[in-house]
Amino acid sequence: MELGQLRALRELGDRGSIAAVATAMHVSPSSISQQISALQRRSPVPLTYRDGRRTALTDAGRALAAAAIDVEVALERAEQAVARFQDDRSGTVSVAAFHSAGLAFFAPLMLASNGPDQPDVRVSDFDVAQEDFPSLTIDHDLVLAHRLVGSPAWPTSVRAEPLLFEPLDIVVRRDHRLAAKSAIEPSDLGAETWVAVHEGFPLEQAISVIAGVGGNEARIVHRINEFQVAASVASASGCIALMPRYTSDLSGHPDLVLRPMADPGLGRHIDCLARAETLERATVKAVLAEVKTIATSLTQRVTRRS
Repeated sequence: MELGQLRALRELGDRGSIAAVATAMHVSPSSISQQISALQRRSPVPLTYRDGRRTALTDAGRALAAAAIDVEVALERAEQAVARFQDDRSGTVSVAAFHSAGLAFFAPLMLASNGPDQPDVRVSDFDVAQEDFPSLTIDHDLVLAHRLVGSPAWPTSVRAEPLLFEPLDIVVRRDHRLAAKSAIEPSDLGAETWVAVHEGFPLEQAISVIAGVGGNEARIVHRINEFQVAASVASASGCIALMPRYTSDLSGHPDLVLRPMADPGLGRHIDCLARAETLERATVKAVLAEVKTIATSLTQRVTRRS
């Protein structure tokens, strides 16, 4: 039985005629007749009878109409429960991010969520290839993901909320010859050795592009995905590395500096991925708004520092 059929039967019992029901429900009389006929086909006993020119309910019809009230009550309660859930700002929101985004976003996000009536934020970091970020939305409400300029867009199975565009810079020691440059050309890097991410991760592709533009092949001697570790290796070895401008933390390495590439288009998009239905929850909306605020503060902080 369908809800529309039960509603038509209930209204017929209350209003006394198919015409009156059609007027109340803003449909044609034939539509109401079809609804009741469809309901009758599922019933082993008559639900209506002709009372002169009117259609009236039998005892079975009145019993089913009364049961329809219980169905309406249950549906209304379910809708109210969903509405309360969508408006409740005190639930739990899980946030996943790649390592450098976790370093930049997690602490300020946790601090912002410490107040009363704030969502309970649970965070996790993941080191995955670009194409694996969307699948993290199965188990996490919000997923901070990155993709290189020119790479395929995120699949339509997830919603992508843009957070920021992050340029990729070269990290070198202050005593390195490249540290004196205001911007680095790909041709400047032919003789350098690299600390790079592992094969299959986006920044490796960017290094290959830089080397190709400069007419060289990148000489990769160390493979490290975690930027803090990569910074330590660059500091100790004199190798160069490619690092994101806003989410890298070099505060523990005062001997290192970031220098931009001459091509300002080299970089990555940082987006927040989620399933469409997840973004309907008030808790998730609140956390996403805070994530966007943090993203803005990251770019402003680096702008002021430079």
